[in-house]
Formats: sequence, C-alpha cells, structure tokens
Amino acid sequence: MLWSRSLFLRWSLCAAFAALAALAPPASADTLPEIFARIDKAATTFRGFKADIAKVSHLDAINEDTVDTGTIAVRRAKPQELDMLVDFKLPDAKIVSLSGKHADVYYPKINSVDEYDLSREYKSMAQQFLLLGFGTSSSELKSAYTVSLGGSETIAGQKTTRLVLLPKDKDLAKQYPKFELWISDETGIAVQQKVYETGGDYEVATYTNMKLMNVPESDVKLQIPRDAVRNRPGHDR
Repeated sequence: MLWSRSLFLRWSLCAAFAALAALAPPASADTLPEIFARIDKAATTFRGFKADIAKVSHLDAINEDTVDTGTIAVRRAKPQELDMLVDFKLPDAKIVSLSGKHADVYYPKINSVDEYDLSREYKSMAQQFLLLGFGTSSSELKSAYTVSLGGSETIAGQKTTRLVLLPKDKDLAKQYPKFELWISDETGIAVQQKVYETGGDYEVATYTNMKLMNVPESDVKLQIPRDAVRNRPGHDR
C-alpha cells in the first residue's frame, strides 16, 4: 500500500508543524506579521504535546477517503532534536515513529516494521519539511514558502484562521504544491493541517484534546518485539 511505503513520510515530517508552528498564548492575530510573531515566540517555548488525531487521506482518481484515527505525542528535548510517535488504532493498527534522521512504521498484526533513513533516500524532502517547524523562525519559513492568509473558518468547534503555504523549492512544489494550516483564534494552536499532492490527492490531519506538556522520552520511543521482520523500502526491492 502507498501508506506503507513513502506516503507517511510527507505527513509525519510536517504533521507536527500544524500543532507547533502557531503555538502561543491566546491572541487575536488577524495579520501575517502578528502570526509570524506568534511563530517566533513558539520556537522558544515549545517542549512537547499529546493529542488525538484523525487523518483523512483522499485519493482523487477514485474519489475515496480513508480515515485513520489514534493519538500523537511529540517531544523536543533540545532545539534541534525532535521525536514523534503516532499510534493509529483504526481502521488498521500501525505506529509511526520519527526520531532525528530515522523514521519507522510498525504493523502489529504482521509484526513487521518499515525502516527509513531520512538522511539518504528522503534527504531533500526531509530538509524541506523539517524547515517548517520545531524551532524554525518566521524568516526561515518565509525564505522557503510564500505564506498568505486564507480566511476564517470553524474547525472542530473552534474559530480558526487559515494559512496557505506555497513551496518555493521547485522539486518540492512538483510533488506537494500547497500546504494549509488552521490556527485556533482562541488558543493560538493549529488544530488542522492539509497537504496537497500534485494530481488532486491530499491529506488532512485534525488534532483534538491537545495538551501542551513536557513529554517523557519513553512516550515517543517505538517499542517492537525483537522478532519483528525489518524492511527497508527502496533497498530490498
């Protein structure tokens, strides 16, 4: 399946940005300069969070949506260090782990894990996506993306302001021409993000019950049985 290979990478590398890029105390930021100020403040205060997640994957060719639900935990012990664990429960169990330059997807039902080296086959994509958050300043963000306001919308019962990001990198834009973030007007937290793929496919991740906290290292570590089958997509085929 597409998700079981590289599809999860585009989401896992930028998904947490939806919850991190706008983290700040409540504010009524109606202009880009105000939002950029909140992004800069978030870069110095964020340490981690836990939340419920619902991810919708849309396949335009057959006009079909797949919904994955579960929980997400993100930990930033240091400015340049990031660990993330997404535990999808339904409809099929899978656990996505991101730590430094490594990413893994574990499938409990078949006791198999796909391992990815982000410094190799996905280096370019990883660099672009990681630039979006986790301590990134607004100036760095603007250097890589053209950012504009998309208007006010209500998401999961919250009033939000939508941001539209267009990649300046031509290679990235060929695959993912646009990103959108919905930032809560009340809490200053992004409650939803959307990743567009060339051809009409897209993914929407919505975060609820978010709790900002110092997440312990044990909560973002992927624990798998020793006898799990290990695969390296792109290398063993």
